[in-house]
Amino acid sequence: MDEKKLRCVVEAILFVAGEALSIADLAHALDMTAAELIPVLDSLRDEYDREERGVRLNRFGMSVQLSTRPDYAPYIERLLQPVQKQSLSQAAMETLSIIAYRQPITKTEIEAVRGVKCDYSVQSLLNKGLIEEAGRKETLGRPILYGTTEAFLSHFGIESLDELPPLDIEESAALPEQDV
Repeated sequence: MDEKKLRCVVEAILFVAGEALSIADLAHALDMTAAELIPVLDSLRDEYDREERGVRLNRFGMSVQLSTRPDYAPYIERLLQPVQKQSLSQAAMETLSIIAYRQPITKTEIEAVRGVKCDYSVQSLLNKGLIEEAGRKETLGRPILYGTTEAFLSHFGIESLDELPPLDIEESAALPEQDV
């Protein structure tokens, strides 16, 4: 199949899926490897950006999804109001930030940084799928380690954790060190 038709097929699959698909699953459906598919995805993304189309292709780690272009959000909101996106509380945002920058991290380590209990925030972030259990720490009691998910990347519109803004060095120097 030529590249133009392949881009059209990828577009159709992503449109119908509506949610993020793993690049591996998409490649498998197209009978190709992920390495062969990635340039096709990049080409499709570039085409959308160049033509300033109403949709754009987003990559979140090793997942890909179609979404609307942010520039056109006011028009979409006018049509769909009063649909509101549920925001995260200040406590949940603080907890999520700590997890994003210091993962994998235990609840006790999060509480040491925040200075308050974080049971509710951690549970809320787990329920929203923004964090997940990332294993167990090899220490007394084997506490759960938490890390961010691809849904976290998608929620904040970034492809990888490398795109997080840098921490203020003076602030982060005051944070307690993690046991490794």
